[in-house]
Amino acid sequence: MSLSHDSWTIERDYPHPPDRVFAAWADPSTKVRWFDLSGTADPDYHSDFRVGGTESFRTPVGSRPDFTYTAQYRDIVPDERIVTTYEMAMDGQRTSVSVATLELSSTAAGTHLVYTEQGVYLDGLDNAQDRSLGTASQLDRLGAVLDGQS
Repeated sequence: MSLSHDSWTIERDYPHPPDRVFAAWADPSTKVRWFDLSGTADPDYHSDFRVGGTESFRTPVGSRPDFTYTAQYRDIVPDERIVTTYEMAMDGQRTSVSVATLELSSTAAGTHLVYTEQGVYLDGLDNAQDRSLGTASQLDRLGAVLDGQS
């Protein structure tokens, strides 16, 4: 049994106002378009976007490995920030527990996004480098969705 702690940050600039970027996180039908990396047409995704509400994602039944994501919204300030706590599991075994913070600020060109995660990765089943690469892909996909390319 082992633990690995890490913290990392990813920043992106989008040519869209903060309210539009925030809405892409808040609206489940929009978020699943960029958040889901399973490549399936009908992912198992649910969101109750409010402080205390939950969000969950699971790869389709029969997928290997079977990934699940379960989060709770801890703080929401419209158009400015979202804080969640979440855990990831693979094939039913918890791989990590994290605190994630999204910060949005207005710029002359649109929105500056800062995503920071503090995580504990369990038993060598996950690590900060892989998680940050996956999140970076999601944030790139968010840009494509905002631009209308997806």
